Amino acid sequence: MRAIAGIAGLLLTLLAASGALAQNKVPSERALEALVKSTLLTWNDANVTGNYAVFHAKLSKPFRDQFPPDRLKQIFRKFADQDIDIDVVAALKPVYEPAPAIDKDGKLLVNGYFPTEPMRVIFALEFIPSDGEWKLIGLNVKTDKPS
Repeated sequence: MRAIAGIAGLLLTLLAASGALAQNKVPSERALEALVKSTLLTWNDANVTGNYAVFHAKLSKPFRDQFPPDRLKQIFRKFADQDIDIDVVAALKPVYEPAPAIDKDGKLLVNGYFPTEPMRVIFALEFIPSDGEWKLIGLNVKTDKPS
């Protein structure tokens, strides 16, 4: 039986100007792992505590403008209601499938999973360059049994 604990997706259309600001390379392995883990752990803390202010502050401006903290709380309610806590990802190395890449619009696309048990934490993250760093523009996280 396939068990999906929750799906939360927010994919936004980039502003046309963001392509001009795009960085042209994927961060180093260490920097990429830190980016993925800090993003997911900040999101997880928001779900566990119900306080989305810090998560909101770390988002890209287009994401922040479209989704205030109260709206984020509503969107990710399934995770909070089911007491899903993915903090174990801090101790594991992510598996990227496919390899992280920069798309034609300059977005950094990072998809993969953490080999958690009994359910995998599966993620699809999109970042845009903002203030000299990669900031989240899209997030999709779910837990599911390994296939």
